[in-house]
Amino acid sequence: MTDARPSREAGQPLVLGIESSCDETGVGIVSGTTLLANEVASSVEEHVRFGGVVPEVASRAHLQALVPTIQRACRTADVDLSELDGIAVTAGPGLMGALVVGLAGAKALSAATGVPLYGVNHLAGHVAVDLLDHGPLPTPCVALLVSGGHTSLLRVGDIATDITELGATIDDAAGEAYDKVARVLGLSYPGGPVIDRAARDGDPRAIRFPRGLTAPKDLVRHRFDFSFSGLKTAVARWVETARLEGREIPLADVTASFQEAVCDVLSAKAVDACRHVGADHLLIGGGVAANSRLRSLLAERTAEAGITLRTPRPVLCTDNGAMMAALGAEVVRAGGRPSAPDLGADPGLPVSRILV
Repeated sequence: MTDARPSREAGQPLVLGIESSCDETGVGIVSGTTLLANEVASSVEEHVRFGGVVPEVASRAHLQALVPTIQRACRTADVDLSELDGIAVTAGPGLMGALVVGLAGAKALSAATGVPLYGVNHLAGHVAVDLLDHGPLPTPCVALLVSGGHTSLLRVGDIATDITELGATIDDAAGEAYDKVARVLGLSYPGGPVIDRAARDGDPRAIRFPRGLTAPKDLVRHRFDFSFSGLKTAVARWVETARLEGREIPLADVTASFQEAVCDVLSAKAVDACRHVGADHLLIGGGVAANSRLRSLLAERTAEAGITLRTPRPVLCTDNGAMMAALGAEVVRAGGRPSAPDLGADPGLPVSRILV
């Protein structure tokens, strides 16, 4: 029987990555840009009855899952901790308690093995993970990050040293809007996958929901920013009115129309950002990047604009340790200085601070 395990890249950094910013305990191991292991323990089922992530519940789940997940990753990759060139861990942004658990584990491993510790940025990790599927990034490129907590457009120069935020959400992130609309419609948490499935049989033109920050006056100050709070409210009011009038809620049409409004704005602004910075490559990351309509609409619009679209496989879009390991490998390759032993968590870490 042939061993299908990926081979290590000769002369490339061997890095273990730990991700614990929210409700996923992720541990990944990479050799350069070759993924050797990607183990994830999710606590999402523990949050379903609350309709969202409960920070204390997430922190306790990380405590229980971290060591077993590290052990599984090492077994999968056939790697001993003493062989590592670096341990990369999410230092922020994220939930404070959840971040602290991952940091504590990474510090303990570093102290016990003597392997250098690198505190790195969660958002930059969502960009770096694309290297595992598509290789080196062209310079410059634009990244669209879309998740439950973040919606951002980034100009990426060098993944290890140079990321600039072009725009971000000024209220609800796209994933957050999905969760809230799902709750209004009586659907389960998390809302993204549920709405995506429900929308497949609907008409995206059935209801014209608003496109936030796309009016000419908005583009002066918020050309690359996002706002989904008004859209969420518009859906809630439409549903409330229909119920008061005794009308049946056309679930497929409402979800399809809502999703179209989100993806229309995301894709239009992403293509505009590419033109603005002179980038001919766009990559997407974050949990919502797995959304089927977002992927198809981006594919259409980037093709029309002559832009190459890079989309990581869905399993690498959600939070995982592979993305932190991939970023850590780039930092090690670039000669980044290891983080200090007293490295602390920063829930509001800006994306421009790649290494902490």
